Amino acid sequence: MTIKKILVVDDSKTELMYLTDLLGKKGFSVKTAENAEDAFRRLAEEKPELILMDVVMPGQNGFQLTRAISRDPLFSDIPIIMCTSKNQETDRVWGMRQGARDYITKPVNGEELITKINALG
Repeated sequence: MTIKKILVVDDSKTELMYLTDLLGKKGFSVKTAENAEDAFRRLAEEKPELILMDVVMPGQNGFQLTRAISRDPLFSDIPIIMCTSKNQETDRVWGMRQGARDYITKPVNGEELITKINALG
């Protein structure tokens, strides 16, 4: 399956703009959400083929949201890549335990991100 539709969940407008621009230029269709509530609304509207998930957000954090999505039968098949400034090995391990398929740290290296996306597709 080739990944085309991506949901980016991040509370930083700068990060959302950067990732939307980067992915859009590579031919991906990108939707954005700024928090967990927004993310579930987007999931209900149109199911993405991949989610890029920030960790540090107000309300429900990215680890909690990843766990909720990966345990929901409607969305458990959507791969999630954690995309965060949290760069400790314990954070990476915890993110993977919550259901993430991969983990990338900010600032995001565009080539590395595209490589990880293509590896999932």
